[in-house]
Amino acid sequence: MTHWTIDAGIAHLVLDRPPCNEIGTAMLADLERFLADVADREDDVAAVVISSAQRGGFSAGADLRELYEGLRREPADRHESLLRSFLDRIHTVMDTLDMLPQTTIAVVHGICFGGGFELALACDLIVAERSARFCFPELRLGLVPGFGGIPRLERDTHASVVRDLLFTGRSINAKRALDAGIVREVVPRGSGLDAAMAAARQVTKFDAETRARAKLFAKRLPVERLAEEKALFLELAQRDVLVRALERFVTSDDIRPYLP
Repeated sequence: MTHWTIDAGIAHLVLDRPPCNEIGTAMLADLERFLADVADREDDVAAVVISSAQRGGFSAGADLRELYEGLRREPADRHESLLRSFLDRIHTVMDTLDMLPQTTIAVVHGICFGGGFELALACDLIVAERSARFCFPELRLGLVPGFGGIPRLERDTHASVVRDLLFTGRSINAKRALDAGIVREVVPRGSGLDAAMAAARQVTKFDAETRARAKLFAKRLPVERLAEEKALFLELAQRDVLVRALERFVTSDDIRPYLP
């Protein structure tokens, strides 16, 4: 079960929903509650660290099985409102995380795909263990990333990397992500949380207002591009391509269904 602690100025969120922290309604509710708690205790929090307790990785992305079942239950004329409702909630979460006055650090090991990658990109810094792999596999579903991943990735790296990740659906390793400017540092397996906590403790030494205003100066929310991505996702999601792709996914006997 996803849980968190707030201690010594650091809020530590531990993603812990098997099989690999898929982002569905349950995980979304966890994130909403966490952000509300951080807001309520804003004066007590200087840094936010997000890590995963799941062995497989940080997050495999959106909960495709839940999405498939939801679309099957609802008539076709309800699909857009179902998707829009979830998308509005997840964008609110991602945007809130993105622009928290605190410094936010994601600790990534193993799989960091799709929506999980988008969650990590909403953080200010990413610490990657050598096992980390980053991927946007959405085109396999007939979609584009829908949680704000492309506009956020565009802030951090050059256009050729964005196009490669989006158009090919292939994953990149931690070293390549470091070379592309996506991650802050690459550390050995099992040491990502220690590295992130060391950075978070450094952050706690600074004046809160100065820290928050520095973040506003250095990091902007790409509002227009986020809206464009959301609209394109919703448009593409109305097609039968999505339902057919989801059906192939949920009925697959592939032991590694998340890998392109």
